[in-house]
Amino acid sequence: MTTPDPKADLLRYLRSAREALLFKLDGLSEYDARRPLTPTGTNLLGLVKHAAGVELGYLGDTFGRPSGEPLPWLSEDAETNADMWATAEESRADITGLYRRAWAHADATIGALPLDTVGRVPWWPSGRDEVTLHHAVVRVLADTQRHAGHADIVRELVDGATGMDRQNTSMPSDDPAWWAAHRARLERAARDA
Repeated sequence: MTTPDPKADLLRYLRSAREALLFKLDGLSEYDARRPLTPTGTNLLGLVKHAAGVELGYLGDTFGRPSGEPLPWLSEDAETNADMWATAEESRADITGLYRRAWAHADATIGALPLDTVGRVPWWPSGRDEVTLHHAVVRVLADTQRHAGHADIVRELVDGATGMDRQNTSMPSDDPAWWAAHRARLERAARDA
């Protein structure tokens, strides 16, 4: 049996979540990548923008490794929730490029520091702002997975597309008739409950 490598495990799952989040943008128009599909405005490109900032903050600034990337949505005079949507001036390429640079920066932090390295989260209250790199990576991984799940649902609302990636739909059927019957059965169960 090989000795487990915690960093490799964390990175494998983090990289998978990142790719799943970006995969949800594939093939969409600019409008569909940006349009709000929930009452709170959840949209695919905004989820990617948010995830980029999370990685740069928790796996960069927290450990004294600022990326130098300008994040205007984090300034004191920024609009509330500005990290959760893309302005018309922010292109998809800008945001996905930022996210990929955030990955590289975060991966470099993970590679350079031991998991027990202590950092300080700048936006947490003083005295409760210390975290280990291990904790920060788990936090970013959980946040990315959560938002990849949001992206799954939002993408399905846009055009019905599902799955983790091109090779793994993780769906029991690709037959629309099967899904219509399945949904009808669930609707009956909900009404009968």
